[in-house]
Amino acid sequence: MSRDFTQTSVLTAPPAPVPFAPPAIGPGEIAEVIDTLESGWLSTGPRVAAFEQAFARYTGADHAIAVNSCTAALHLSLLAAGIGEGDDVVTTPMTFCATANVIVHVGATPVFADIDLDTFNLDPLAVHAVANGRTRAIIPVHFAGRPAEMTALRNLAARKELTLIEDAAHCVEGIAQGRKVGSIGDFTCFSFYATKNLTTGEGGMVTTSDAKAAAYMRAASLHGMSRNAWSRYAPDAGAAQYDVLMPGFKYNMMDLQAAIGLHQLAGIDARLARRAAIWAQYDEALAALPLRRPAPVRDGDRHARHLYTVLVDEPLAGMSRDVLQARLRERGVATSVHFRALHLHPYYQERFGFRRGMFPAAEAVSDSTLSLPLSAAMTPEAVDRVIEALYDVLG
Repeated sequence: MSRDFTQTSVLTAPPAPVPFAPPAIGPGEIAEVIDTLESGWLSTGPRVAAFEQAFARYTGADHAIAVNSCTAALHLSLLAAGIGEGDDVVTTPMTFCATANVIVHVGATPVFADIDLDTFNLDPLAVHAVANGRTRAIIPVHFAGRPAEMTALRNLAARKELTLIEDAAHCVEGIAQGRKVGSIGDFTCFSFYATKNLTTGEGGMVTTSDAKAAAYMRAASLHGMSRNAWSRYAPDAGAAQYDVLMPGFKYNMMDLQAAIGLHQLAGIDARLARRAAIWAQYDEALAALPLRRPAPVRDGDRHARHLYTVLVDEPLAGMSRDVLQARLRERGVATSVHFRALHLHPYYQERFGFRRGMFPAAEAVSDSTLSLPLSAAMTPEAVDRVIEALYDVLG
């Protein structure tokens, strides 16, 4: 039975700190890293290849290319799609800066479309309104782990002959209308950063059904070389020669990272179940507080439960989001903000002329959103402390 948090807690000692998103790392990951260190092969090698194959099976993708970040995955996807100077790419302003930065890196122009106020994801109608003759691609972001409206976006991309590149940094376990995230768009980009549902410390993956694009990204991710070190120096590799096919990048994943990823992938369902249980506890306990909680998940979708974000209505709550965050921090509870809308940052305003008022839905979320601690590594006591602190401040 859930606890009653309707009464303000009487604290007899300072509450133990609650980190925002501690990684759920177990003895399997630690043992595999030790085995990798003892193997003598630390960089891109057999474990990266095994991780790619396992991840492709998990997502249902034809090809999976392991890289050193989701940013690298997004950059390579745009390059593989031939996006460059003179092209527009439509994406959401409610995302981490990397999503838009990579558009600039390839010489294209980021074009923002507003979000849906229930899901915080790209509104397909808003995308349709801004798409024009220069538009070459759409990058939806599966915000907080909630799948975007992929059916509508897929249909729009097909009608306008646009490349669909999914930013699934939050959504490794996601399912959109019965289809696994990673097998829907032309390219899907994942993050394995330290706070992510599947972590390798740093790292990422891009999936695609396009064999030619996969070969391009594999070479481009390692200096443009035709063969990586493992394929040249493995016991049965033969000659160690290679060709440089293009001026590529240093985007490869190491076996040390893949060693962690293989065990993380094996335990992904158990960690999702734990986060879903914490999510349900938050939903029940916070119903009596003046906070807007995440919207229900629609039929046919599976939410990856990456971020539990609440909206703080200042008149209703009696304080702003920033004040609530500060008071929780005083009580040892770490929170985060996902995100300050990109069009409100100086670079995008100065470079592209964006201003407040252009994307009102994104601004409403940007001004009031707060992400609560959520991780499979959280103990029941830590979850209780978060709820107690919220009641202490708001109740």
